[in-house]
Amino acid sequence: MENTSKIYESTFIVNASLDDAQIDSVIEKAKESVTKNGGEMRDLAKWGRKRFTFPIRKKNNGFYVVFEFTGSGDTVSKLERHYQLDENILRYLTILLDKKALQARVAPSELVKQAAETTGGPSQSSTRREPARVEAPATSPEATKESEKK
Repeated sequence: MENTSKIYESTFIVNASLDDAQIDSVIEKAKESVTKNGGEMRDLAKWGRKRFTFPIRKKNNGFYVVFEFTGSGDTVSKLERHYQLDENILRYLTILLDKKALQARVAPSELVKQAAETTGGPSQSSTRREPARVEAPATSPEATKESEKK
């Protein structure tokens, strides 16, 4: 069987009425669901508590969590089954990151690196520049001797 591991991004909303320890427990269980089913965590971002535009399950606030992981389609289906069974997870969305999405994430950091390399560092502004070096014209040794005689 070949390795069909792909990169996914999963966003879910946890009931914000839970305390921080309970929210961390829900996040840990989601991470365990990924790793237990053959996936590997890449990145985790806690966006925090946000107010909803409209109520979801009679709640007005939620705690948003986004993480990236690698895995197979089976890993995703088992993770989403975990989301459905956990009553503290109000909503979720898992997407497959394609090549364009991955390039878009890398591109801004690469642009910063390239700008730093060409300008000599991010701290230099584009208005301050090094003065151009002016070198004396190259002269032959005979021309130098004749000018010294005069």
